[in-house]
Amino acid sequence: MPRLSPKQAIVLSVLAALASCAKPPPAANVPTVAAYVPPPLPTPPSAPWCARPDEQTAFAETALKSDLMVIAVSCHEDEKYNAFMRRFMPVLRDAQKVTDNYFRRNNSRSWQKERDDYITLLANDQSDRAVVLGDQFCSRSGGAFSSAMGLSSVSDLGGYATSQVASVPQAMAFTDCPASTAERHRPEPRKAKKTAR
Repeated sequence: MPRLSPKQAIVLSVLAALASCAKPPPAANVPTVAAYVPPPLPTPPSAPWCARPDEQTAFAETALKSDLMVIAVSCHEDEKYNAFMRRFMPVLRDAQKVTDNYFRRNNSRSWQKERDDYITLLANDQSDRAVVLGDQFCSRSGGAFSSAMGLSSVSDLGGYATSQVASVPQAMAFTDCPASTAERHRPEPRKAKKTAR
């Protein structure tokens, strides 16, 4: 490496000092973009009948499954959806039995039509959300499968699905069934009588 003359060293030192005093160029006038916040989910219509706690959990599980199906179809996530279904099939099968019994208990004549209408309305509501979000739907829904698959146990799905009711479109809003007369006025258990010997 060639050696600098004293004059060259002084010139370089002055240039370095001047460069450190220079103001940085102004930042480009780029407008800040606020993070997109999707519109709140519409309030679903009230269910025609009240629902017991296990039924409300089953409907939440059904809504979550349907939402994941819409994500899978819209975002080409078939493999993730299939893995979800394989893992949670026993729970989802039980949820279907509970929801079927809900419709059968409340409308024994046309329960299958009521159930089919519910499933169709649910899928339509969830697809509408995908349309509203447009190009952002897939990027905003990307974590849905990993959240569900990250549950430590299959039995945790009900609690997880219930916790997602505010963010997963629902087809109906359920009210709690009042305690039945038998449950409200349940007699105290009889105490065994001691017999003298």
